Amino acid sequence: MDYKDLAELIFPNAKDISYYEEKYPERDLKEGAIVTRFAPSPTGFVHIGGLYQSLIARKLATQTDGVFFLRVEDTDQKREVENGISGIVQALNDFGIIPDEGMISETEGKGNYGPYRQSQRKEIYQSYAKYLISQGKAYPCFCTPEEGEEIRAKQEAAKIRPGYYGVWAKCRNITVEEAIEKIKNGESYIIRFKSPGREDRKIKHHDVIKGNVDFPENDQDIVIIKADGLPTYHFAHAIDDHLMRTTHVIRGDEWLSSIPLHLQLFHELGFKAPKYAHIAPIMKNDNGNKRKLSKRKDSEAAVSYYDEEGIPEEAVKEYLLNIANSNFENWRRANKEKSIDEFELQLNKMSVSGALFDMVKLLDVGKTVISMFTAQEVYDRALVWAKKYDKELEEMLQDKEYALKVFGIERGNKKPRKDISKWAEVKENIEYMYDDKFLSKEQEYPYQVINEKEDIDKILTLYLEKYYDENDDKQTWFDKIKELAGEMGYAKEVKEFKANPEMYKAHVGDVSTVLRVALTGRTNTPDMYEIMQVLGKDSIEKRFEKAKNNN
Repeated sequence: MDYKDLAELIFPNAKDISYYEEKYPERDLKEGAIVTRFAPSPTGFVHIGGLYQSLIARKLATQTDGVFFLRVEDTDQKREVENGISGIVQALNDFGIIPDEGMISETEGKGNYGPYRQSQRKEIYQSYAKYLISQGKAYPCFCTPEEGEEIRAKQEAAKIRPGYYGVWAKCRNITVEEAIEKIKNGESYIIRFKSPGREDRKIKHHDVIKGNVDFPENDQDIVIIKADGLPTYHFAHAIDDHLMRTTHVIRGDEWLSSIPLHLQLFHELGFKAPKYAHIAPIMKNDNGNKRKLSKRKDSEAAVSYYDEEGIPEEAVKEYLLNIANSNFENWRRANKEKSIDEFELQLNKMSVSGALFDMVKLLDVGKTVISMFTAQEVYDRALVWAKKYDKELEEMLQDKEYALKVFGIERGNKKPRKDISKWAEVKENIEYMYDDKFLSKEQEYPYQVINEKEDIDKILTLYLEKYYDENDDKQTWFDKIKELAGEMGYAKEVKEFKANPEMYKAHVGDVSTVLRVALTGRTNTPDMYEIMQVLGKDSIEKRFEKAKNNN
């Protein structure tokens, strides 16, 4: 009896591994093309860190004419959530991160290297487990869970490393005959990898992001096939990345310590290992302490948060690239109009320690991104968001023609307005442009410098009676406000006021503020000339009347 007999007894129907090597050949890609993947578990919402990894993976594949695929690692079926896969697919779609291959719904995949769900690849893993057993590199372990606990308790009491290794690996040296007899007697078992490693030896490894690292060799005889016949993550990922011809594994740096085991598995299976790039996590400043963004504590950790808040996907991606490569910000400054697809991401320029997540900066990026949209784009996207999250805003946007005029204010010029950072802010930013909202609510009027009722009433009355003409161009309109200021005894020019402050109570800018505040209830708005053009005479008259009554 030898190892081959044992392997045949355990996996009698498993194909020879040559079948899979032929079925999944090397990819026909140009030299330097990167093949990478996003490989989440369907165990809950997609974390912003997962989106960050998949954005980087997608970008590297695109810029090298490679392949980016979505593989779902669902071998831990106890932790799976309902519709977990469609949630992942949807999250990537929402951010325009579209895989070339892989899962496209809860049950379907596309591409020639599937199935892309680990639970559907059981026979593949069993073939490779059979191969390892036949080589004497894996073995059946008959230890019960209770025996495992006993081993752990003894190790803890002796204050030594926990695990199944060395003298603690009880089933490692069972003879083939003994193993066959136990299996034939119906004893339950799992399959363990027989590690050739020694903890007193070091391995040196070059990580694409972290640089050179060294670790003790792996000496643990890890489980590779569980009692349910499914593989563990470590074993499955090695086989999948080999057969799917992955060139670069891009993942969070919590996996860095698994490198000795993963390289060992690749070596013992006779595979060429991919390059590994371990990404530092996205951190949060918590009262002066840096910590990882947490699913439990931080709403912004879930990608669904960005949809709920209406932060455009372009802004999130811009911000994540900003975290990824420090030179992105300068590139963006020099290439304001260009798509981020034209930016070349470099793994070796990624931060070794975790970048801090800065919501203020993200919203600032949001303002810039939205400022570049046309009025039509702002309307369309605000409406899509409103239909999901804000019925009142949806109602306001029903008059499309008027809404487009509102969104068109100060848009499309050299310095477009930057007052909206996310769709959740649209209502607050445009509400004052709607008479039914503005005229019906109690309004405060922060007039600032000119605040005597008599002066305010006179400015508003004079403006409408003598100076307002809806056909005026912008220069004529502003010249008339200067005339109004002069007629009231205020300085027509700000510099005139600054030169002789004792001669005037106020200046043309203060008169403009009175008009702006009476019109909108705000001191800070986009261009007032454009606002008046959109509102029209009837609305302006009603608003000035309301302001005078409130004064």
